[in-house]
Amino acid sequence: MIKKFKKILVLIIGIVFILFGFLGLALPFFQGILFLIIGFILLSIYSSSTRKWMQTHTKRYPKIYALTEKIESWITRIIGKP
Repeated sequence: MIKKFKKILVLIIGIVFILFGFLGLALPFFQGILFLIIGFILLSIYSSSTRKWMQTHTKRYPKIYALTEKIESWITRIIGKP
């Protein structure tokens, strides 16, 4: 029960971050890229399709790939394993 609630909460927060990211791309005082990255990382923890998409698009850039893996492991330690 708690695991399902945590999954739903992380997915909702991820979607909200992605929406803020798109809003931030239009507004100059909002950091859109940062919110998009955080949102996609949150979604990739519980969504295998988002994880595959992120891996295929960041493997071309080893520094970005390593950074996203590091951030994802950090977030997973905080919220727990899926």
